Amino acid sequence: MSGRFEGTDNYVATDDLKVAVNAAIALERPLLIKGEPGTGKTVLAYEIANALKAPLITWHIKSTTKAAQGLYEYDAVTRLRDSQLGDERVKDVKNYIKKGKLWEAFENAERPVLLIDEIDKADIEFPNDLLQELDRMEFYVYETNETIKAAIRPIVLITSNNEKELPDAFLRRCFFHYIRFPEVETMNEIVEVHYPGIKQKLVAEALRIFYDMRKVPGLKKKPSTSELLDWLKLLMVEDIGDEALREKDPTKLIPPLHGALLKNEQDVHLFERLAFLARREGAGNRPGAAPTAPK
Repeated sequence: MSGRFEGTDNYVATDDLKVAVNAAIALERPLLIKGEPGTGKTVLAYEIANALKAPLITWHIKSTTKAAQGLYEYDAVTRLRDSQLGDERVKDVKNYIKKGKLWEAFENAERPVLLIDEIDKADIEFPNDLLQELDRMEFYVYETNETIKAAIRPIVLITSNNEKELPDAFLRRCFFHYIRFPEVETMNEIVEVHYPGIKQKLVAEALRIFYDMRKVPGLKKKPSTSELLDWLKLLMVEDIGDEALREKDPTKLIPPLHGALLKNEQDVHLFERLAFLARREGAGNRPGAAPTAPK
């Protein structure tokens, strides 16, 4: 297995992202990835595994997830019930231990990629509770009196949407990278990867509207890369061309099929109040001109 990540045919990785991934691999430290939702943080783990031909183990974190679940869970209730029923399984406590994602990663024969996705969704103590296990790559199972130690140190990728601050002690143990929102040139590459041969005039017009929308002050949720790709797909399915996107009718304040881009009623109402297309007409289609919020 090659130890370096150079991107894949399906994932456009910037040079600084490739440097970050390879630095984390070389240092054998978890790679902490932050960035706006929809910038490809979770997908990155899949593509690293694909590029390095490594097994992928995913642990998607919820608000109720506890760190211990990543190690193992002991089902004492079922064991008690089985003992009352005279079940022979009770003689071996291992029958009641469910292995967690870290255990699965530690005992893998090949070097796996372990994704701990959206760590900031969990309780604030969650990252601290994993410090020793991620640092030493081992943990102790009290019920069986054994230590589980990683045969091969996994490549650990941790994603965060910045919903809450992570502890300093945890951050010190990670290599950090923030995925900046793609510039137009990078976004063009991303679009071409997903829709090879798409009409460039359509892409240019769609990107202009997309980036203008992201600049609108007061927007509750900026449209993301994944939403742009959905929107472009719909434009192609509905055969809406670049001419329709250049529509200058001031009564049409938001672009067609905007439901792929705007995901809440507040943002739709904001655009209804903004003379978006009229502003573009008045600005003479000046590149980079951002709409202004209503007073």
